[in-house]
Parts: sequence; structure tokens; C-alpha cells
Amino acid sequence: MSSPKTREPQYQCCLDLRKTYGAITFGLMSGQGWIEDPKRLVFVLSRYKFVAKMLAGLERVAEVGCADAFGTRIVMQDVGRITALDFDPVFIEDARSRSLEGDRVDFLVHDMLTGPVPGAPFDAAFSLDVIEHIDPSVEDAFLGNMAASLAENGVCIIGSPSLESQQYASPPSKAGHINCKSHKDFRLMLQKHFGNVFLFSMNDEVVHTGYAPMAHYLFGLCCLPKRFSACPASNSSL
Repeated sequence: MSSPKTREPQYQCCLDLRKTYGAITFGLMSGQGWIEDPKRLVFVLSRYKFVAKMLAGLERVAEVGCADAFGTRIVMQDVGRITALDFDPVFIEDARSRSLEGDRVDFLVHDMLTGPVPGAPFDAAFSLDVIEHIDPSVEDAFLGNMAASLAENGVCIIGSPSLESQQYASPPSKAGHINCKSHKDFRLMLQKHFGNVFLFSMNDEVVHTGYAPMAHYLFGLCCLPKRFSACPASNSSL
């Protein structure tokens, strides 16, 4: 039986890739998003695109809170190698199961409240949609350990829904979002751990520097990590 061929030859590569890698599937979290709210994936992947553009050309990068690592591949295109970690082994197992030969990524189970990323120092670290799940009483331990994971000239990007956005958040999101902040408080939190903090706003897939109270999402681009109080915290988890 002959192999199927597409009507237009430039699309034959789609079948060739499927033959090589099999059918590519969504991860646990991205699959849930595709079923329940597919447009949300556009917003999430746009956040990863912003990170990829900011960190392009850096060699060693750590992602804190990668979940199923669906968006990690976007950053992988522009950096040397990524160490992607999450405190939940279920998500790390899922991410590993979908990793392809040649991917420049290492998956690791690690809780950032217990210490810096193994293998530090890194040229950069980023964490999207994680800090809002961290209890305010241990946010300094989380950020201190991120800062301690970086080289002296390392860069860190933290992304989080804004406090103002929470009136529009879904009930499942609200249940986990215990530490959303306004633009000013977000900056003050990051300045404890980094010498320079540059804030950007995001609405849907658009990154901007417009009126902060109308921002749905906040990015902190942080430089000059401070070396202090990167202490373990035992009363919470990532």
C-alpha cells in the first residue's frame, strides 16, 4: 500500500514529520485549555514569545514552574539550552513523555522554596503564572532563590496576572491566585531582589507600556540580582 501524499507537495513534510515523530499531542494543561478555552492558549504562547525575544542568544536558561512545558519550546528556539522545572512530578513526567529527540531541554522536579535551581548559575531565569500562587509570606524566599540561581549579570523575567484582572478571572483561577499585585506593588516586590526592574503590561496577546491599572497581565524584566536571604521556606509550596 502506497504512503499517502498531499495534493500540494510543499505540505508533504507534515506527513513526513508525523511518520518520524508520531502524532504530536497537547500536554495536560494545554490540552485542558484547548478543550475549555482555546483562545487562552494564544495569550499563554504570546507570553512565551515575549520571553523568547527578551532572552534570545543566551546560553543557559532556567524556567521555574513549567507545568506541561507546552510553551517552553518557543523559548527553546532562541536560547542555547533550558532547564525546565516544576514542583509537581505529574507535570514533569508529562513534559518528558512528549519531549522530542534533539530538544535542548532538561526537565527537573524542584520546589523553588527549598533553594536555588540545581546547576546554577544560569544566564537567565523566567517564571510565568507562578508567583501569584505563592503565599505572600514566602514570596521573598521564592524570588531570593531565583536571584541566587543567576550569574552576576543574569536576567530574570517574572510574569503574573494583575490584581485588577481578578474581577474577570474564572473561579478555578481565583482559587489558586492568592498573590496577585497591582503594578506598583509588583515592582516593589521585585526590587527587593533585583537592582533594576523594568515593567511591561499585557492585554490579551499585546505587550505595551500603557495605563497600568488597565493591564490584565504584568511582566517584570529584572537585572542585577541581589545576593541575600535566599532561605528555604517549609510552610508553603510552589
